[in-house]
Amino acid sequence: MAPVNETDMVLLPEGLQALKQVAKEVGVDLRGAYLNLDGGFDSRHNRKCIFNAGLIPNIPENPRNRKHPKRGRKRLFNAAIHALRMRVERTFAWEDKFKRLLLWNVGSTSPRNVCGRRWRWPVPGLCSPAI
Repeated sequence: MAPVNETDMVLLPEGLQALKQVAKEVGVDLRGAYLNLDGGFDSRHNRKCIFNAGLIPNIPENPRNRKHPKRGRKRLFNAAIHALRMRVERTFAWEDKFKRLLLWNVGSTSPRNVCGRRWRWPVPGLCSPAI
């Protein structure tokens, strides 16, 4: 548990330690795995913490009101993996927002039943998937 008035950036180092502890207990090797975060976590300190934990930071660069790109070596960023993260987050957000659209069952004796139950969309006007 964390206080509400603390940002996620402050909680990242101890969160990484907790992640490493859980991975150790489960027996999962995290070395070389990508850690996807949004641009708000783009800082030298956070990237260093992630590298020291044996993970690869996948954080888009935060331009911070710059008109020209920052000089120096480009930061590590894999756009394809980050796009997958955004797709997953969008799916979870959709699921949270539209819980009433989730499938529900209605008892029926029709041959289109699955295990004695017929699946339908609860909202009128939406077509149910073909069974």
